[in-house]
Amino acid sequence: MRVSSVIMLSVALVFGLIAAFLAKIWLDQQASQPDVVIQRPNEEMGRVVVANKPLRFGMKVSANMLREVDWPKSGIPKGAYTTKKTMFTDGGKRVVLAAIAANEPVLKAKITGPGQRATLSALVAEGLNAVSIRVNDVLGVAGFILPGERVNVLLTQTPRQELQPGGGSKEAGAHTDVLLQNVRVLAVDQLADDRSEKPTLVKTVTIEVDTEQAQKLALANAVGTLSLALRSAGSNSPNRARRITMTDLRSDLSLSRRVAKLAGPSAVGSAVNIIVTRAVERENYSVLRESR
Repeated sequence: MRVSSVIMLSVALVFGLIAAFLAKIWLDQQASQPDVVIQRPNEEMGRVVVANKPLRFGMKVSANMLREVDWPKSGIPKGAYTTKKTMFTDGGKRVVLAAIAANEPVLKAKITGPGQRATLSALVAEGLNAVSIRVNDVLGVAGFILPGERVNVLLTQTPRQELQPGGGSKEAGAHTDVLLQNVRVLAVDQLADDRSEKPTLVKTVTIEVDTEQAQKLALANAVGTLSLALRSAGSNSPNRARRITMTDLRSDLSLSRRVAKLAGPSAVGSAVNIIVTRAVERENYSVLRESR
């Protein structure tokens, strides 16, 4: 055997022994380390009644629609039921007042009390009132207003005699005011389900207001026309509003006329000749100019 082969075999054997020795040391170190035990925080648990499936307004609640689950005591919502037995202690029926999602805790504010019916009065907050406004497909925002949304109430009045503080009266022109802002819609027609998603044309919209606002609505309904403006979702801040009169409309119309006058004879609706040439053929077209 050649000397070089013997040397290479010896070197390989040495490196193999070193690798085996290092591997043994690493395995011994891993075995000596204690197992990591993950401990959950020692938090006291309680029981909460949750819905098995989505519950909608007006549904009668039965025990098979509910179940009890473990819940951290520090996070139990106020008004939640701890057992199904406490919900039906008196043997009375329970009816859903506000939509409850699946696995959501059932709160006392979202279902009726013992023997209580699922009426609109159960949805009205304490100290407030429910007032209905007659609307049509235009004043009711084409049926896109649904229970639970927020609206502004507008009052439009036609020309009339207006009393003056010092006595006498004067002719007041037509105008529109923002009567109320950010009021909650309780129901549309006979629908009070706040999870409804299908727009429908309705004749009445019921809103939640305080006593003074209810008086204003009753008076406004007698002296003018009420309409609703749907607010954007999550918008709670009051909008800046002022009275809009015929003067504002006239100024807009006057501006439009001045723009049309400056545009000259080539304004909207005037004919413009366009020449189109295809190969050796030439065709003339007369079209109306569009506004920009």
